[in-house]
Amino acid sequence: MSDEDEERSDTRRLPTLDKTPDGAGGTGGTDGVDRTGGADGATPSGADTAATGTADHDRVRRFRSARRVPAALVALVLLAAAGLLLYDVVSVRANRPAMTWRRWLARELGTRHLDNPWILAPAALAMVLGIWLVVMAVTPGLRQVLPMRPAAPDIRAGLDRAAAALVLRDRAMEVAGVQSVRVAVSRRKAKTHAVSHFRELDEVRADLDTSLGEGLRQLGLAHELRLTVDVRRPKKR
Repeated sequence: MSDEDEERSDTRRLPTLDKTPDGAGGTGGTDGVDRTGGADGATPSGADTAATGTADHDRVRRFRSARRVPAALVALVLLAAAGLLLYDVVSVRANRPAMTWRRWLARELGTRHLDNPWILAPAALAMVLGIWLVVMAVTPGLRQVLPMRPAAPDIRAGLDRAAAALVLRDRAMEVAGVQSVRVAVSRRKAKTHAVSHFRELDEVRADLDTSLGEGLRQLGLAHELRLTVDVRRPKKR
């Protein structure tokens, strides 16, 4: 046997991640190569990559809003109040009388009890505003942006919910028998309401499940959306 024949006899197919057809003899495939592990029982590197990719998808977080408008409003109100109070304090230090509003406020706070409605109402308003600011500080915001699977370590991508709904609607309109479609995409669900003017409803619903399910996978979202499909006949006029 020549050297070339020996090289050909030693050539083997390397393990791949391709799916084997059903009934192809277990997980080993049709080429005699064990796809679940190497000769020493080690796991193929492709499985490690898939597991790492799944873990990375689980760690994807929502986009956080900068909250520029609320922050600017709060900053302006605090700046105006602090500036007015500072001006009045400096005026009193310069042997000038305090402002009318400050004397009135001191007199009211000194004469009214804590259970007075005029005391409770501003306190309740301040508490509501404080809770609102805390909630806005700890929540991400940007509910209209759905995070996508990371394509690179330092790149983050997002998809607008309206754009995702438009893509799914276009795919649904390609299904035979669909007359009109309304798609609503939330952070966790994709609801589809279709009107079918011919074909059996079960067949149309099955085709929509298949087409929209594939469409959701092609969107590349980090967190899979739960799909619900509702198919009805058009209303009789």
